[in-house]
Amino acid sequence: MQITTTDTVPDREIVEVLGVARGNTVEAKNVGRDITQGIRNVFGGELKAYSDLLTKARNEAIDRMEADAEQMGADAVVTVRLETSQITDGGSEVMAYGTAVRLR
Repeated sequence: MQITTTDTVPDREIVEVLGVARGNTVEAKNVGRDITQGIRNVFGGELKAYSDLLTKARNEAIDRMEADAEQMGADAVVTVRLETSQITDGGSEVMAYGTAVRLR
């Protein structure tokens, strides 16, 4: 499965558009992480635990989008985008979506 943020796949022809493929996940921070990241926030620097949490969430959303596209019979997903939103205090949704296509 090819996944790209561009509208086309280099050297390949799109022969059929199958629809929107999407995947999402909602991840929540935890109390232990909040304490350690709160201390780091006072002194400055990257909030690595939160960066790792969001990286995990992005990867999970992309994996779910890919699975959705495979169920449609797609060879690729083009024009992929990622969005985030706050669902609750301490919980964020990450959504990946794009156009599922068949290639020649």
